[in-house]
Amino acid sequence: MKTASDYEPEVLRLFDGYVHGALTRREFLDRAAAFATAGTSAAAILASLSPDYARARQVDPDDPSISASYKKYASPDGAGVMRGYFVRPADAGHKLPGVVVIHENRGLNPYIEDVTRRLAKAGFLGFAPDALFPLGGYPGNDDEGRTLQRQRDGAEMRADFMAAVDFLAGHPDCDGKVGSVGFCFGGGMSMYLAVNSDDLDAAVAFYGRHPAAEDARRIDVPLMIHHGALDERVNAGWPAFEAALREARVDYEEFMYADANHGFHNDTTPRYDEDAAELAWARTVQFFEKHLE
Repeated sequence: MKTASDYEPEVLRLFDGYVHGALTRREFLDRAAAFATAGTSAAAILASLSPDYARARQVDPDDPSISASYKKYASPDGAGVMRGYFVRPADAGHKLPGVVVIHENRGLNPYIEDVTRRLAKAGFLGFAPDALFPLGGYPGNDDEGRTLQRQRDGAEMRADFMAAVDFLAGHPDCDGKVGSVGFCFGGGMSMYLAVNSDDLDAAVAFYGRHPAAEDARRIDVPLMIHHGALDERVNAGWPAFEAALREARVDYEEFMYADANHGFHNDTTPRYDEDAAELAWARTVQFFEKHLE
């Protein structure tokens, strides 16, 4: 698989605009054509940047050390009934802290399911809701997933993830301690939970949209934020939010990963940065060990 260094920076910016709805597929192809070389079309560039989920398996779903299933839960203020991927260590023998895992802007894809299994391997209950469940669930590819997620009402989705925290906190396998971790859309949602959820105990955000500065004073849980240094779109909002966090005396840690792009933790695309991803994940697990156990 290619890496980010194999692409012109402008191509990566165009791709970021495409996956976040600022450009249509046709607009991406038209602009990326300027970077096509002999034997490589704009469509081939897009295909090479898109996820290859065969690579998204660090933990096998049938790993005997974990137990995985899908569970429905109530979201009275959201979609009514939701479903998520629930993974726990198979032989814990006691209650465990839980972590809500929040997907990107395309539903519960194989990458996020694998991240949830990684948390179970680390000794936590992992629970990953699928915001697309009311529309039939993740459709099997990210392009359709993004289209479906744009059809969901934003307030209802926020209520769905708030309800997921409550569900996990009250689950008989959970000791009542719950954290959240999210990526891109999910990173912003994880910080939203830090602002609004009474049942959350810690939150981690990977390159997510920052809350409004005035919301920082409502955060009373530890917060960890990971940014890619090349992610100009998301990083533009960080200085104002960081100033608000400091003024509100929030317990937070922030890490900026040099030469890393938006999406650097996602190991299914060329934007993946192995060194940054592994370091950020190790920090995340240690953070949850400190604040949830």
